[in-house]
Amino acid sequence: MARKRRRLTEEEMEMSRRQFMRTAACAAVGTTALVSTVWDLRMINAAIAQSTTAFSDYKALVCLFLYGGNDANNMVIPTDTPTYNQYAAGRGGIPGTAGTLAIPQSSVLSLNATVPNDVRTWGLHPAMTALQGLANSGHAAIVGNAGTLVYPVTKDDYVAKKVPLPPQLFSHNDQQVQWQTSIPDNPNGTGWGGRCGDLLMSAAYGANPNTSVSMNITVGGTNTFEVGRNINAYTVSSSGTVNTFSQVGTNPTRLSTLKQLFADGMNHANLFDQAYAQTMKRADDNAVVMGQVFNNTTNPPLTTVFPGTGLGTQLKTIARIIKGHSLASMGHNRQIFFASIGGYDLHNGQTGSATLPNDTTIGAHANLLGELSNALAAFYNGMVELGLANNVTAFTASDFGRTFPTNSQGSDHGWGSHQIVVGGAVNGGQIYGRMPELVTGGADDTSTGRWIPSTSVDEYAATLAKWFGVGSSDLTTIFPNLNRFGHPDMGFMM
Repeated sequence: MARKRRRLTEEEMEMSRRQFMRTAACAAVGTTALVSTVWDLRMINAAIAQSTTAFSDYKALVCLFLYGGNDANNMVIPTDTPTYNQYAAGRGGIPGTAGTLAIPQSSVLSLNATVPNDVRTWGLHPAMTALQGLANSGHAAIVGNAGTLVYPVTKDDYVAKKVPLPPQLFSHNDQQVQWQTSIPDNPNGTGWGGRCGDLLMSAAYGANPNTSVSMNITVGGTNTFEVGRNINAYTVSSSGTVNTFSQVGTNPTRLSTLKQLFADGMNHANLFDQAYAQTMKRADDNAVVMGQVFNNTTNPPLTTVFPGTGLGTQLKTIARIIKGHSLASMGHNRQIFFASIGGYDLHNGQTGSATLPNDTTIGAHANLLGELSNALAAFYNGMVELGLANNVTAFTASDFGRTFPTNSQGSDHGWGSHQIVVGGAVNGGQIYGRMPELVTGGADDTSTGRWIPSTSVDEYAATLAKWFGVGSSDLTTIFPNLNRFGHPDMGFMM
């Protein structure tokens, strides 16, 4: 029986049904992954089977993507004199001279971290004091020379083209996607975080059985990492603002009419209309839930002080959501987050300033590394405040590393790079994987100072996924190339 609808007022009649739909769509795009949902209509009516035996604990993964390609050669720096001299020579010569990227040896922050079977010692860029404290207290680890790989590759393999390589190496867009999917040899619309979400929300795992809000949440913009077949990322602004149907205005009659249209549309004979109405209603319902998470009465802010930088603001918002994960309206025991920061594509202006052009301890890259270090430390402290330091792990990723030699003002696109993992469950105090030989044209170089990765994205990501709750037997479901590599668990997580 058709539902009896009240008569619209003259004011309401001014806006046609189609205008209502179009206006609401614009308002909801910022709140839910509408475009992705309509792109794959199979997802709209897909019901994820739930299990009655969900995870009893809480865990979260937080991906920090450094867009542009981080120059990790100046993030992790050798401190022993023979290797430092190799580093300084390869980065352009004596620190303080024009055109060099080398950080002065006396400025490098020492690390207690060691590398198995490696006598070299390492430190951090002088802007990363906060991260030095985390690493030396055992709450942060470094994964050395990680990158996109189809199979393990030696320099001989690379030169002779014996082994398939990831397509479009050194390309920003391609390498960003390959880092986020972990399947470089098979173009795939899903990311490894999205596939983790699909698996953990399945009947076999039963994560988050009593919630409508996606377990994958982004405060760092649209990304491939969190896209699954049955799960998409829920978008929240970097400052935690949650709006829905904002372009409709504050008129309560219009808003009520709009919601009624969506309720009626869910019973419409046209399947697309049904799908559209269902998506919009879900966007509104989810916004209400997330609004409660950011309500200072139901979920007061943390006392931990976060830096007012772009990344600091994003991590503060993520910390607020984590704090509200157990609210009855949210009900999450597994969450995956995405934050991001740009500016790492430093072909020039990497170091120095207008007044101190040859000071390698300052400049654009130093500012970025300082922002990363301070934001990560504040986030860890926030998790300590919540009593969840052992339950939340943050990790970095980036397009690629950068060339070891300088181009006189910066560095160019590279390949292998070093990554940071932070959390109470991290086996800190060590560098995992194998650090490259710091010699241009050496055993780890393609020929122009681009390090051939010794650790695959698969190995790095699978170690995180296993800690997160993916069973060992299911890791190849998430990472189909994992068996090609020797370390499905690198050991940096407890």
